[in-house]
Amino acid sequence: MADPTQLDSFAIGDKGGSLCEVQSTVRDSVIDGMFDRAWLIVCRDASQPVGYVRMLRATPAEAQARVDRARSGTIACTAPDSCMVKDSDVQWTTRIEGDGKTSYAVEGFTAYKDALNLALDSIRQRKVVSGTINVATTSIGGNDGFARTLAGTIDVDRALAEGYRRNHSGDYAEAAEFFEALSRRALEEQSAADIDPTEFTLNRALQKSNLGEFAEAERLFGEVEAIPTSDAVQLRLRRNFRAIHALNQRDYAGAADLLNTPIPPLTSAVTVEGNAVTLTPEIVAGVNSGSNARAIRQSSDDERLTPLERAQIIDAQAVHLLGTVERLRGDPAAAKAAQLKGLADAMAVREGRVTSIVRLRSQMLGELALAEEAAGDIEAADARFLESVNALAVEYPETNALASSRARYAAFLTRHGRDAEAMTIYQAVVGALANSQRSTSGMANMMAPYYRLLAAKAATDPAAVADFFVASQLQVRPGVADTQAVLARELSSGSEEGSRLFRQATTLNRDIERARIEDARLAQMVPTPEINALRADLKTRLDNLGFQQAETVASLSAFPQYRVVAPGKLDLAELQAVLRPDEAYLKMLVVGDAVYAMLIDAKGAQLWRSDLSTVQLENAVDSIRSTISIVENGRRVTYPFDAATARSLYTQLFGPVADRLPTIANLIFEPDGAMLRLPINLLVTADTGLADYEQRLVDPGADAFDMRQIAWLGRTTRPSTAVSALSFRNARQAPASNATHQYFGLGQNLPVGAALPSLGARGAAGGIDDSCQWAPSQWNRPISADELNTARAAMGDRAGTLLTGGAFTDTAVKARSDLNDYRIIHFATHGLVTAPRPSCPARPALVTSFGDSDSDGLLTFQEIYDLKINADLVILSACDTAGAASVRATREAGVASGGGNALDGLVRAFIGAGGRSVIASHWPAPDDFDATKRLIGGLFAARQGESVADALWSTQTMLMNEKQTSHPYYWAGFAIIGDGGQALLHGGTATADASPAGEATGRAAR
Repeated sequence: MADPTQLDSFAIGDKGGSLCEVQSTVRDSVIDGMFDRAWLIVCRDASQPVGYVRMLRATPAEAQARVDRARSGTIACTAPDSCMVKDSDVQWTTRIEGDGKTSYAVEGFTAYKDALNLALDSIRQRKVVSGTINVATTSIGGNDGFARTLAGTIDVDRALAEGYRRNHSGDYAEAAEFFEALSRRALEEQSAADIDPTEFTLNRALQKSNLGEFAEAERLFGEVEAIPTSDAVQLRLRRNFRAIHALNQRDYAGAADLLNTPIPPLTSAVTVEGNAVTLTPEIVAGVNSGSNARAIRQSSDDERLTPLERAQIIDAQAVHLLGTVERLRGDPAAAKAAQLKGLADAMAVREGRVTSIVRLRSQMLGELALAEEAAGDIEAADARFLESVNALAVEYPETNALASSRARYAAFLTRHGRDAEAMTIYQAVVGALANSQRSTSGMANMMAPYYRLLAAKAATDPAAVADFFVASQLQVRPGVADTQAVLARELSSGSEEGSRLFRQATTLNRDIERARIEDARLAQMVPTPEINALRADLKTRLDNLGFQQAETVASLSAFPQYRVVAPGKLDLAELQAVLRPDEAYLKMLVVGDAVYAMLIDAKGAQLWRSDLSTVQLENAVDSIRSTISIVENGRRVTYPFDAATARSLYTQLFGPVADRLPTIANLIFEPDGAMLRLPINLLVTADTGLADYEQRLVDPGADAFDMRQIAWLGRTTRPSTAVSALSFRNARQAPASNATHQYFGLGQNLPVGAALPSLGARGAAGGIDDSCQWAPSQWNRPISADELNTARAAMGDRAGTLLTGGAFTDTAVKARSDLNDYRIIHFATHGLVTAPRPSCPARPALVTSFGDSDSDGLLTFQEIYDLKINADLVILSACDTAGAASVRATREAGVASGGGNALDGLVRAFIGAGGRSVIASHWPAPDDFDATKRLIGGLFAARQGESVADALWSTQTMLMNEKQTSHPYYWAGFAIIGDGGQALLHGGTATADASPAGEATGRAAR
């Protein structure tokens, strides 16, 4: 067996548990300048080294003294065997063994004691010692717990590099979340690391702009610019990022003005003449900010760019951006000249060997190709596009950045009649993304030709339909990506087994990516026996990593939190395999100005492009929603329903299957675009009764709300909603809850009066600053607990528990340890799915009463995600939990065009917490005519074993057939998200109490 002291790294822990390596290092390991060797212990479920091994020329007592001095201020010990990370409950252990004149010391997190001991024994015995690593992953200190300490103490420089890596890879949502996490670090820590803290906020602003969240990006840019700086690098970053923000909004003149704004040149930070050392005036002026201190250190650090080099690259990017502006303004000659200059300037830094500019170089080449194409030089453009792709292939294999570059080239080919070549590239892009379990949030325009080509072939080529289905699942709305990034960060920072496995899977992904990058680099070299041997070793390593990753993901699949954030897709046959004979899956995809739809059943699939544009779809949905539930003068109002638009929208959207849909007993609908804001059951499938209804609208004596004769889609079919095909399949395959109690109802918060209770440093909605807090009015209109009492009474009072009034607080809900004892959890409270202002970050939440000092009166979607429930069904009969109240709705809701819903916020959070399916409302539940009370009562009057879809359909049909409640406002608002085929009721008992309240509604005539 090889001597591990002679290896750069070696693996330990060969029998299950955590996957760890011992890595040789010198950095950060010097103790009094005396050591023989030093190693880091790195485990894949941790975000930083979990321990250190050192071989010291010292006695054990001397070694202990040196270790104590080296960690002074970071580790606090009350006894030699009782140490903790300072200001936390995380235990730290040390072991020192003597061997003659040499001592072997290991220290690290006690939770990784097995790994520490194996590492020390391997170094001391000079062989890799076998053993099992078991990691304690629970009950390690709440918010200051083990995993959170790891996530919060990763080396800042390394963390900043990881954030930029995500940006360069095209993972903008992940990058935004990463920079937000970094920005939360203490300012003292950032200063100690010599990093300007505004750089984190600046990057967050850019990522938000890249995701289309312009108002929030503007607020973040404002935060940065409120802090003056003389640092020339930071000034350049601010200029370029602002210009990109303007370009994202198609403000070409504004972008050009920003890019033409002069910034003082940055010369070398330090000049040396003889024995004299001189600092530039810029460095002297800003030396107290900390960022320039880092710049000085960088000037002599071969591993980093100097400030001058960094400024040169940022200036080259500015020239590139100016060239983009010129192309978009119709001057391809000026655009080409600018791109050539920017490319030359960037490549002049270290002779083009800077890996961090690979993405920038690819972007420059792509823009140069577009300029040449616009000038009519198609052959040159073709060559540039290929060069752009090849620039990324080595450094960023199997990333969104490479996929985007390849798709951009394929789109170019379609513009010049080379569809067959383009199809081959598109299929490779989709295959690579699918195989690497990646999704995309910024490639819609580049992928649009692929969807168009597939739809054109669909009538005669079944394979095109199957290909479209797979590709459409990889096209994720920016809001969905944002939501998944937030929830993934929440999962990664946890301290339980699922979080540990998730961190392990994340690190394995990075290891696989690094190995593939190295293999791609070697593939560019002239083959030699040595190169071939290295590639063979890499293949073995990749095979091993792939096996470890497969095992990890298999274990992770048991955790609902992971299933919500995990990327993935189904093949068409995999979805068809779980569809029952009386079911069909109706999927929409909105790409650019095109609206596509697919109808899939167990035997076949049909694909078509709808006869309306994205704008027409938005306008139709807005028109329909404006007649259902809007607020005027502080009062919620319902108008006579726009049935004519509901009829034409149905025909235009679903024309090829319009006659078939009403015959499908159970329809699973995956909406996109504006249809995320409208329940499909209120679309009108035939002209039956329309003429009479239209006549009543103009007859002063007629009832314009009598819609009993209208042919609603929901009259004959039982629709449910799917967030994605994969989530529907997961919901269908999930075992039924084994909870011992039937029902838990929560709601009717206490009003707060004219002012919110003091929130101190907590803010609202989880760390949001004061300017983004909700108004007290959100708490001063509680929803009545009547529907909760009705639900409990329908099952028998002893079958349910209620938590209402002052007892219904966010802290009380989070503190309950019995939530997983209930099959049905029912919230009757307001859902906040829009941001308080457009510039504020949107974080969906449920309104609760205010509790103790840790309460903010909101159960946020991150907090919901961390709950432990075991529910077959969660009911959210709250205000707009599945539909937008305005076009400013949250981007977590997943709508790129500005409207929104909570499907990808609150609903995803509850599914991640352990709910199988969710019933959510598209608008506030109506009180008049006892509509909601009767609907909920009818729902819980279902027969034992009756499906959720059948139970909801029965009670909705009852309301639509009665004159007073035949308007869709009363019966159409509730939507099932998940598997409507599961049973609604079976046994369980519990008791509690509640009291009523109410909300005013009213009708208005046109």
